[in-house]
Amino acid sequence: MMLSLAWSTLRARKGGFIGAFTALLCAAALITACGVLLETGLRGGIPTERYAGTPVVVTADQNLHWTKHKKGKEKVKSKPLPERAWLAADTADRLRNVPGVRAVVPELTFPATAFTTQGAPLGGPGDGPSWGHAWDSAVLTPFALTAGTAPTGPDDVVLDADLARRAGAAVGSQVTVQSTAAPKTYRVTGIAAPQDRTGLARQTTLFFHTAEAARLAGHPGQVAALGILTAPGADTSAVADDVKAALAGTTAQVRTGDARGPVEFIDAAKARVTLISLGGALGGTSLLVAILVVCGTFALSLQQRRREIALLRAVGATPRQIRRMVGLEAVFVGLLAGALGAFAGLGLARWMHGRFVEAGAMPKTLELAASPFPAIGAVLATVAAAWAAARISARRPARIRPTEALADAAIESPRIPVLRTVFGAVLLAGYIALLLVLRNLHTDAAATPVTFLSVVLAAVAVSLLGPVLARAATAVLALPMRLLSPVGGRLAASNNRARLQRVAAVVTPLALAIGMTSTILFVQTTTAHAASAQVAAGTERADYVLASAGPGVPRAAVDAVRNVPGVAGATQILRTNVRAGQDKFPAQGVTTEGAAHMLDLKATAGDLGALVPDTVAVSTQAARTKHVGVGDPLEITLGDGVKTTLRVVAVYERGLGFGDLTLPHDLVAAHVDNPLAAQVLIRTDDAQAPGTRAALDAAAAAFPGLKVLGRAEIEAARKDQQGTQAQVNYVAMGLIIAFTAIAIVNTLVMATAARTREFALMRLVGMTRRQILLMLRWETLTAVLTATVLGTAIAWGTLSSYAAGMTGTGTPYAPPATYAAIVGTAALLALAATVLPARLALRARPADAIGTKE
Repeated sequence: MMLSLAWSTLRARKGGFIGAFTALLCAAALITACGVLLETGLRGGIPTERYAGTPVVVTADQNLHWTKHKKGKEKVKSKPLPERAWLAADTADRLRNVPGVRAVVPELTFPATAFTTQGAPLGGPGDGPSWGHAWDSAVLTPFALTAGTAPTGPDDVVLDADLARRAGAAVGSQVTVQSTAAPKTYRVTGIAAPQDRTGLARQTTLFFHTAEAARLAGHPGQVAALGILTAPGADTSAVADDVKAALAGTTAQVRTGDARGPVEFIDAAKARVTLISLGGALGGTSLLVAILVVCGTFALSLQQRRREIALLRAVGATPRQIRRMVGLEAVFVGLLAGALGAFAGLGLARWMHGRFVEAGAMPKTLELAASPFPAIGAVLATVAAAWAAARISARRPARIRPTEALADAAIESPRIPVLRTVFGAVLLAGYIALLLVLRNLHTDAAATPVTFLSVVLAAVAVSLLGPVLARAATAVLALPMRLLSPVGGRLAASNNRARLQRVAAVVTPLALAIGMTSTILFVQTTTAHAASAQVAAGTERADYVLASAGPGVPRAAVDAVRNVPGVAGATQILRTNVRAGQDKFPAQGVTTEGAAHMLDLKATAGDLGALVPDTVAVSTQAARTKHVGVGDPLEITLGDGVKTTLRVVAVYERGLGFGDLTLPHDLVAAHVDNPLAAQVLIRTDDAQAPGTRAALDAAAAAFPGLKVLGRAEIEAARKDQQGTQAQVNYVAMGLIIAFTAIAIVNTLVMATAARTREFALMRLVGMTRRQILLMLRWETLTAVLTATVLGTAIAWGTLSSYAAGMTGTGTPYAPPATYAAIVGTAALLALAATVLPARLALRARPADAIGTKE
């Protein structure tokens, strides 16, 4: 019976369920997109290109492992290394006599960028990587010469056909290449191309003579990989098993099939971990926001159906039957909205993937995983959320006694449920507790999930305490409204006081939108502003910066700058990530000589001038995390997995701007894929001396892609880099902002459209359309002001705790223009979503509107 009644209700009241349908559809799309990102992180495909014709590939272990002890159990945890781990070259000696092995070919992989004759760097397709290799390893690849000959000396190079086309090079041409050392001009002896296609879609390839490749790789006695070519007729699986047996007792890994892609594209393998955390955090936040929005939508829908539910109770329907009917309605709506939303979510995931690739947060080599599981999960989550929201919202209407049902339908009860208030207070206390936790979180990975969870928890508390807050806001604003507008303001104040549930239903999504949007935007501006301030203060002793449009600044360019008259010092800075135990820290390698005269890291203990080989300076955050101080040993794992123990010589405050560990430059350079400095700080005897800048420009001009920047140019470049990094969070969390914006419009349209009879009665007693619209504007202003206060309080409280933990100041940075834009956009959405449906409702004749079904 209830199934038939629920279906009949849906058919008869399609318009009443549009709001819930829209909210559920958006929720399903968001959850599907997040699920696709999460699945991509877990098992996203990384197809091989270069090793497509190599059956077996042997590499060093590209992960760091440690054992975690918990409750008497041991569990091995693994994380990918930030740089490529290299393999001992003599490993090949173990494999040459393995049955079925025809050849063992060493593979060297290192960054190598060709420049145009105008000095512009030529990266890979779509800004992909550009790699150098030894010509001997071409047998592992699909490449073959299409023109010219193989390199025969250290000054020769073979280009892939696509690179040659873009560089305008042919056999016999000269091309300048920047690799891991000083840029060098090579003679193009040949052009190579894959035999079955015109080029590689994700990388650019340059082949050097074997001795030159070994020099440029910079890892004597080591190789990036070993390619195993099998004998004719040999079984690849059997050969791989025999190779594993031969390597028993070593950390070398044997890879076949799909496992070859991750070692060819190391950055894609690292991006998987980022996607897992991003997809999980975004998906969890999306689900919480979706439940909150859907609960509010169903609650408002049931408020509008009080008369219908009252009649059902009066004719004998039991509370259980009412709840079951409402639950079945929600299941029907959830199934349809979930299916359509899941389909839309697949397209949304592809769009997000494209934006992440454009922002540089994800390589093109990591392909989206395609399976039905995210869509199925989204549909199930949507149906469950709809059912739960409907059942919760129906509790009070279903429990009312039949004799009171019709009276309750006519007049909204002024009583606020005690249990609802208690739950709201408990969640508010939980929000405050999370803020205390957030103040003690000092890493972005730990603080970000708690930050957004805090906002959602506060929004849920506001939703539950909505009637109480609405009553307080109405009481405060009633007098000013009556004084400013004796007709519209007085009516709006009376309506708000009589319909607290409706005011609360409108305020909740508005407060969530303002609070969530402000938090998302100002988390970025707070950290970026603090980091910029630290960098500006820490580098104010530098007059210029030498930067590169290509892979980096070579040491030869640094030496050339140091030899310019008037230059007092030049400090190389190289960025990386290292681990100390299980903790990951951003780090910088700096030239030890003169670093203390160039950088001011605001030391609290020790002296940066004592930084020499085998030492390290740490930030206060790193010192607190690892419990170390000046003079203590600190074991770290460098980017390529090599472990070393360093002595702490200084503790400094400006870790947000410079990284948590400061290491000797040469130590970092020996353990990263690209040893070229990211930038070089230059200090002069007199920055205003005539000819100093011109002499520096002349020294930089001898190296392709290098440029000398002044302080103003440095700050502009830094802001541009920070804007690129922030794009990832803006794209990811911007979808939730869009969802809450839709919820605002959805809720307000539903609330306004349901008042057709009310507007008709007002017109019958003499009110004009203009007066009704004025009243609605005052009501909307009340909701916007209340939501602005609540949303701002939520965001400010959350951001203050975040800033206290991350920057140590407790003061968030919120540009006033951006904040005004957030509030203004919310107000415009609220006004448009109220006035436009009201104008449509006021077109009908009052007598006709009175007879309209609710």
